[in-house]
Amino acid sequence: MGDAVRGAPFGSRESLSRHLPPTADNALASQLELAFDDNRLAAQLYGDFDQNLALIEQRLTVSATPRGNHVLLKGSASKVDQARRVLESLYEGLEEGRSADISDVDAVIRMVETEDSQLTLPTLERKGKVRMAQIATRKATIAARTPAQDAYMRAMDRSELVFGVGPAGTGKTYLAVAHAASLLERGDINRIILSRPAVEAGERLGFLPGDMKEKVDPYLRPLYDALYDMMKPENVERCITSGIIEVAPLAFMRGRTLSNAVVILDEAQNTTSMQMKMFLTRLGENSKMIVTGDPTQVDLPRGEKSGLVEAVNLLDGVEGVHISRFNDKDVVRHALVGRIVRAYEADTARRLAQKDGDTEGLARTLGTLPRS
Repeated sequence: MGDAVRGAPFGSRESLSRHLPPTADNALASQLELAFDDNRLAAQLYGDFDQNLALIEQRLTVSATPRGNHVLLKGSASKVDQARRVLESLYEGLEEGRSADISDVDAVIRMVETEDSQLTLPTLERKGKVRMAQIATRKATIAARTPAQDAYMRAMDRSELVFGVGPAGTGKTYLAVAHAASLLERGDINRIILSRPAVEAGERLGFLPGDMKEKVDPYLRPLYDALYDMMKPENVERCITSGIIEVAPLAFMRGRTLSNAVVILDEAQNTTSMQMKMFLTRLGENSKMIVTGDPTQVDLPRGEKSGLVEAVNLLDGVEGVHISRFNDKDVVRHALVGRIVRAYEADTARRLAQKDGDTEGLARTLGTLPRS
């Protein structure tokens, strides 16, 4: 961050360790002062009633005391260093015009906390700045909020086929649509194709009123919502009318070759093995496929194997295929959603021990079994 932020320790390390509460690494206990050049940005950094600093204190077990455009950090050396990197990253984002609300603070804390255990992520550098992957369109810029999102976003740039597997609220579908919209605006692709199996495994849509788009629209509402966040409404409508953005039931994919497109299959846990194979083999030149789903929410008839579970296990390690696995720690909605997900996953784990079927494949897809 250049000279915008500086660290200035107060006193000697020995004297500090006498005044700070004992910690696991008491010998490294320290305090650090950060100074920010822009008072206005510093106020935004702290948040309303210093709520951003309060969250940092709670999550990182440090003391963060604002003094004008200065912040005094106290705690163990490792936690103080994490808090420094969180504040530096947020301040740099503010300088670039990004926000620093509670969700942004939470996202940067998550990234910093996982630095030591996930150094293989291309965005993370030990003791360095937090560099989160971003997707930019003319209307919005989306930054990764968890390390799993970071890896997922980068994988969509690198790989032709990406699976996003995990619970609701982790951003799998939203980020896939954002990526597709950014490629369309840049002219890298000509079309976006959105597909999703109907809740009924057989896709019996005939009884619903209206044309095909009207029949399928209720199932694709999350995809539309994401599109409207990424693009102006009039552009979305124009692209749908002209066929640049196509809504297609999964059953209508048979026999097609999808070229120069991003093809998104949402709720893929409700595909059968045959449907998934048919869908994956539609991939054409200069196209990408992004397949999202939650293997714990399969609505197929009893005894029917999920095509998502099967595909993830069969294609793991295949060149050009990336599998991003999300868990409750990646939920970016209300904190309660993460706790709900954990409760349901615990129940699923119990039922896996009793239920017939491909329990080992499902457990491996969820990341609870090692790869063979």
